[in-house]
Amino acid sequence: MQVISRKPRNLVLIGLLTMSAPAALLAQSQDAPSEASSSDINVYGQKTEGPEITGFITARKDDKVQVTAADGTRTTIAYDESTKLKASSGLFGSKVKPTADSLINGLPVTVKTMQWEGGLVASQITFKKNDLKTASMIRTGTAQGFEEQTAATEALRGRLGDIDKYNVKSTTNVNFDTGKWALNEQAKQDLCTAASTAENTDNALLLVVGYTDSTGDEDFNQVLSEKRAARVVNYLQQACSWKPYRMLTPTGMAMADPLADNSTEEGKAQNRRVAVNVLVSKSVDGF
Repeated sequence: MQVISRKPRNLVLIGLLTMSAPAALLAQSQDAPSEASSSDINVYGQKTEGPEITGFITARKDDKVQVTAADGTRTTIAYDESTKLKASSGLFGSKVKPTADSLINGLPVTVKTMQWEGGLVASQITFKKNDLKTASMIRTGTAQGFEEQTAATEALRGRLGDIDKYNVKSTTNVNFDTGKWALNEQAKQDLCTAASTAENTDNALLLVVGYTDSTGDEDFNQVLSEKRAARVVNYLQQACSWKPYRMLTPTGMAMADPLADNSTEEGKAQNRRVAVNVLVSKSVDGF
């Protein structure tokens, strides 16, 4: 994405380009933004400051992304060459600048927007590099188009199709509050205990699967289950010292495979979980 210089001379040039643009160029639709003849600046017409949107990217199509907030609200936001992408650097952060290819499904973002006649356009999109790494791990399990969300759960189920190649040695479930993905102290303790036990199991791998109860719609629960799984993966690796190469790709199963009856509060509490499965390949189990 193009970074526009803030030098006064360039600002004057941009101003002149805007002033001289034909009226037709100042009323382009969101689906076909026009470009100034001597620059890559998309002309959207009159824009005013819009809301700041925080959530997860749940779909991307052409020059638009869909961002879903924690309460399930979905917002479609356009972006163009003038949109600034910012990825926070870690301790050993890379100097490589993020590109539009970084805007993948499952990525937590904060978007500063501008309002125009066609909707919202992003002026700045911010995310964390560690979140991008996690989102990359689960991206194949998230629907790729605005109208494909209903197929997400079935696609994720397919990723567990090879489970019969492994023996399940144990399963640890950690639970969550409604609509949340934060780990409580008991969950943190249980996760490190599970990692320690698995460490003493020859050739063990971990498979992390997130679930939700029946509260909320399918789209929201799909993202929520993935967020829970990603949070558990991060904690296992960062706090419990579990090696990433001994981790199978995590997944989210939304409301599928409930442990208990979703018609009761007690049942829902059991279903709001992430299952950490200790697996050993049948080909090496017992060696």
